[in-house]
Order: sequence, then C-alpha cells, then structure tokens
Amino acid sequence: MTLKAVFQSMRLPFLVLTPGCVFLGVATAFAGTEPVLWANLWLAMIGALAAHIAVNTLNEYQDFRSGLDALTSRTPFSGGSGALIRWPDAAMAVRWTAGGCLAAVVLIGLYFLAQFGAAILPIGILGLVIIVFYTRWVNRLPWLCLVTPGIAFGPLVVMGTHFVLTGQYSGSAAVVSLVPFFLANNLLLLNQFPDLEADRQVGRRHLPIAYGVEFATGVYGFMAAAAMLVIVLSVDSGILSSLTLLALVPAAAGLVAWEGARRYADELERLSPYLGLNVLAAVVTPLVLSSTLVLGR
Repeated sequence: MTLKAVFQSMRLPFLVLTPGCVFLGVATAFAGTEPVLWANLWLAMIGALAAHIAVNTLNEYQDFRSGLDALTSRTPFSGGSGALIRWPDAAMAVRWTAGGCLAAVVLIGLYFLAQFGAAILPIGILGLVIIVFYTRWVNRLPWLCLVTPGIAFGPLVVMGTHFVLTGQYSGSAAVVSLVPFFLANNLLLLNQFPDLEADRQVGRRHLPIAYGVEFATGVYGFMAAAAMLVIVLSVDSGILSSLTLLALVPAAAGLVAWEGARRYADELERLSPYLGLNVLAAVVTPLVLSSTLVLGR
C-alpha cells in the first residue's frame, strides 16, 4: 500500500501538463535558427517531470501534516489525492519521494550548469525556490500564489527547455511562454474554490480567501482572455504562424469555465464540470500550440 500511496501522491494524471509545456519549448527551439542540441531533450523532460512530482508529493506530505487533507472536499480535479488519509503510514515514503525528485532536479541542473555556465542559474534557482516554498509559504501571499504556477510552467519550463536545447534565451519563447503562464495560473486558481474554507482553517491566504470569490473569478476571466490574446497578437505581429490560431479552440474552454465559475462558485457539484474544462484548457492548449508552431514553421 505504501507504493500505491506514493504513486497516488504524485498525481500522475496531472503530470501531462509538464510534457505539453516542455514540447512548447522544443517547438520554439525547432522553429528558430539556432542548432538544436537534441541530446538534452530527455534530460530536460526528466528534470521538468521530477520538479513537478517533487512539488506534488511535498504538497501531499505537508497538507497531510497540517491537517488540511482531513478538511478538504475532493473533486477529480482538486483537493489532492487523499492517499495519506487512507494510508498514513506512507507519509515518510512520500516525503522521501519528494526529496529524491528534488535531488534529481539539482543533479540535472548541475549538469546543465557545467554545460552552459551561469546563464542557466536564474531558471534553476527560481525553480528550486518554488518547489521548496510553494505549499508552506507561497500559499500565504495572495498575488505571489496566483502567479507562481504560471511562472513555473510558463517561463521556467518553456524558456528553460528552449535554452538547454539551443544555449540561448529567445524572445519568441518568452512570448509563447505567456500562454501556459496565464493558463497554469488559472488551473490552480479555480481549483482553490472548492477548498476555500479548508484552506482558510490552516492559514492559507490565496486570492479567493484574501479578496473574495467574485474578485478571483474576475481575475480568472482576465487571464483566460489574456492567454488567447497572446496567441492572436503573436500571429498578428508575425511571431507565430496563422496555423497556431487553432490553439484558440482548447483555450476557449477557459472562457466557458469562467462563465461556470461566475454562476456556480459556491455549488461544488455544479462547478465540477467547469473544473474539468479548466484542466482541458491548461493541458491541451500548449500541446496544440506546440504542434501548430512546428507544422507552421
């Protein structure tokens, strides 16, 4: 049962977000003019997945220890796995999994540091800070909590992947990374709605707690529209090909989720389908964007 608890604590279904964001960095590298260091791709993917697993398992362990897990009303899209509630004896195994994944991230980072020098340090250091401090500290700072997921899956993963494949930072990769930036922020923001009261009891202070659900819903709508606007303006300015407009289709699921949040923020059962649309927008949009970016090259 310990192994089952560890795997559930990894939240494997949600890890699909990571390859989509990595592939977006791959697509910007492929679409550019620099030679691509394809040998680094698998290390970049492993490092990004290890970072995501480290965040998830550390979050599961810390939420179990704080008592939040016992207070949360879970949905298929929010509230954690609940694995440690069912198998509390697996807590240390989950903690060691988080530590092992964090060590893997550090080792891969050191390899890239040796290969590229100090230019990779800002991405590496910020990534480590997010992994270690997200659950315990970032969740108490509303605006930082809002943008941290987007920073991780947008600029850090997309631009970091582009960098280790080309040895250079890219303006186009920075612009493209804004799409998962807004969508990943929204992914975590809407998932906070069902956990509002439980989070409040353990001292969290994210946006819906600090400013109310209505304000948070407005912020969600702004970011859903902003993700789509980045694509449109990038096509209009020539950064992206017109084929990438296809990514607006899954991104539009975020607008439907916004409308659902406006209507049903306080009704968990009726909100749940819109949480699913929120996940769809965050996961599928980067995949479509990366595919069309390569095809439209």
